[in-house]
Amino acid sequence: MLEHLSKKTFLEKVFNYEQNNQWKFEGELPCIIDFYADWCGPCKMVAPILEELSKEYAGKINIYKVDTEVEQELAAAFGIRSIPSMLFCPKNGQPQMAVGALPKDTLKKAIDDILLKA
Repeated sequence: MLEHLSKKTFLEKVFNYEQNNQWKFEGELPCIIDFYADWCGPCKMVAPILEELSKEYAGKINIYKVDTEVEQELAAAFGIRSIPSMLFCPKNGQPQMAVGALPKDTLKKAIDDILLKA
């Protein structure tokens, strides 16, 4: 099940950018954060794919969603200019951003290469 993040839960589960200048991942599992909006067509195309991936990778990664219309400060903090944008956050190392509606096989490759490569 995908979890929608507010600024408060983002600071707790992903990255507290108010306290840290350098990236410091707060989560237990690597994650993908989907920055989206309800009116965005490509976002709607990606949503069911992310649902499938959340089931396929249950217990291995978390998939979060951030509504850029509601959480404008979060979107601005990460320089989100176009949606969908996905932030891939490995347990260790730097996060990587991908922009656009990516197909499932590309998302799976990114999960395997960025998030699950130990």
